[in-house]
Amino acid sequence: ERTCYPAIGTIARELHLSVSTVKRAIRDLECAGFIQKKQRWRENGGKSSLLYEIIK
Repeated sequence: ERTCYPAIGTIARELHLSVSTVKRAIRDLECAGFIQKKQRWRENGGKSSLLYEIIK
């Protein structure tokens, strides 16, 4: 469906990269218009992992 919601830490661990590198790459992809991210929320009002959608 072109969406996923992995945690930043999970992406970093799976790709053997630092968290800051993953954050930078996500920001670059978003700025280039390839992905869009949306905040997800838990039922108790707390933040959950971000939802990523491929738009290009």
